[in-house]
Amino acid sequence: MITLNGRIVDDADELSVAALLSRENYVSSRVAVECNGRIIPKAQYEHKQVTDGDVLEVVCFVGGG
Repeated sequence: MITLNGRIVDDADELSVAALLSRENYVSSRVAVECNGRIIPKAQYEHKQVTDGDVLEVVCFVGGG
């Protein structure tokens, strides 16, 4: 079980951050991800595994004028 933006997610353990983002319909090029208080570089999204107890915050970038 992990926490994603304040919501409990039961079936995300052992997914990569990239897989989790895809499953949750985020566009990885338009977000920043923090795991347990530390920013994860985009280059690590494919390699960083989500583990039980992790707390993730995903922030989406929005363009405007």
